[in-house]
Amino acid sequence: QVQLVESGGGLVQPGGSLRLSCAASGSIFNINAMAWYRQPPGKAREFVARIRSGGITNYADSVQGRFTISKTNNAWNTVYLQMNNLKPEDTAVYYCSVQRPVGVLVWSTAYWGQGTQVTVSS
Repeated sequence: QVQLVESGGGLVQPGGSLRLSCAASGSIFNINAMAWYRQPPGKAREFVARIRSGGITNYADSVQGRFTISKTNNAWNTVYLQMNNLKPEDTAVYYCSVQRPVGVLVWSTAYWGQGTQVTVSS
């Protein structure tokens, strides 16, 4: 079992920045990928960014160049999502997740955090 706790959400003006953190505990020794997802109001949950062992990252097109996912060196204790140049359409509940490979570059989610609210508004 892995427990995930997100923090760092809040209210920010358009163009501002936030850094989300995800603290992982429990059986983290066999994690090989973690990801951030988000769920905008009234919409389905969507992929934001993933980081794999070795620091390999990938991003949704909508956040590429504005968001950066990272983790503590050589460990899966904490994963971060640095969000810059935020836009109103980034408003959502952001969830941290542990990912498991189910195929070549195909992932499923094994664990979810409880989510943290990010609101971008003037």
